[in-house]
Amino acid sequence: MFRFRDSRKMDQENHPLDPTRDARTVPASHVLGENGELLMCGCERAKVKEARRIVVKVGTKIICGSRGQLDLRRVESLVQDLAALWEEGRDIILVSSGAIGAGVGRLGLSRKPRTIPEKQAAAAVGQGILMQHYETFFTPHRVVVAQVLLTREDITDRERYLNARHTLQSLLGFRVIPIVNENDTVAVEEIRFGDNDTLAALVACLVDADLLILLTDLDGYYTADPHKNKDAELIPEIYEITPEIEAAAGGCGSALATGGMETKITAAKVSMQAGIPLVIASGMRKGTLQAVLKGEQTGSLFVPREDRMKARKLWIAFGSPVQGTLVVDAGAAGALLKKGKSLLPSGIVSVEGSFTTGNVVSIVDPAGQEIARGISNYNAQALQLIKGQNSRKIKEILGYHDYDEVVHRDNLTIVLDNGTREEV
Repeated sequence: MFRFRDSRKMDQENHPLDPTRDARTVPASHVLGENGELLMCGCERAKVKEARRIVVKVGTKIICGSRGQLDLRRVESLVQDLAALWEEGRDIILVSSGAIGAGVGRLGLSRKPRTIPEKQAAAAVGQGILMQHYETFFTPHRVVVAQVLLTREDITDRERYLNARHTLQSLLGFRVIPIVNENDTVAVEEIRFGDNDTLAALVACLVDADLLILLTDLDGYYTADPHKNKDAELIPEIYEITPEIEAAAGGCGSALATGGMETKITAAKVSMQAGIPLVIASGMRKGTLQAVLKGEQTGSLFVPREDRMKARKLWIAFGSPVQGTLVVDAGAAGALLKKGKSLLPSGIVSVEGSFTTGNVVSIVDPAGQEIARGISNYNAQALQLIKGQNSRKIKEILGYHDYDEVVHRDNLTIVLDNGTREEV
């Protein structure tokens, strides 16, 4: 059961779907704590202002409306807000729905496609249209955009995960805004059951985002559907996703969209577990993104329990099975433990087990003590050839040189006696 203090009911005169309104802030009057207790909110919002790498997801209903026709005014407004954040020096990744919706509009269909081939055809038509408009609206801001299409296998398969991660990291290094969508033209299960809310959460984990923002047609998370219940109350901050919150999330959204508040709660579970704050806010008004990044009480903030780095390090240490072992010399062990360095091939004495690029490996010192675990940039066969060698000789030995490091520090966790240790 929800319990609040000085609760704010939905303002019927200022409907959240009104696109002419500026982003408004929500008073910090009620917050649901981990045990249902009331908490004052606001302190966590200050941390949001510090976010440098931000994933923003926009839904079909925001940029296509209910008929499937792209609303270019909304697309342009979204681009202006994203460009403003980019000009502040922040890294921006946009996860954009709307390909199938745009295809429906171009094909002149009056309803959402029902069969998988119809959905794939609509996505194939709409994806190009969507990217063309993004390119047109971003160009005046001198922002370069790139299309990135992902499937679930790109996340779950370690080698493809690393490839996608490095591609996105390289794009961000060039100050490009990646525009990500699910590859609906080839995926089947993803279209039938998937949603871009979950994709956005996985992308946020992929790029080590500081913040995930889901733009929707509501002001945030309500205790009930505010379109149907005038007593629905908005929760500014959520510290734990309870069964009551999941039950109140309801079902899917519009006829053209595949997601709804239910999928946003699923995305919040992923992001909170990964230590990434998530905000659900209105995408129907200009200025919402700026308000969120100013630390204002806009939308609903899902507060993670752990900081991003700790959660990610724990995932590397215990979230994936160890596929092999790298024995390192005393010098490499000291560099890892005392200096916070990456593991180079020159420090590896022996390689045990059979593993591929992207697998988690155990790193042990000369005495056989496990000191770290990390994601390997090379497979076992390659490491047998380059162990003990300087990084400059990698290409000469293997014929290619993808990385200087065998395990980069960002993908490594120090572990001692089967427990985590504070980072150097």
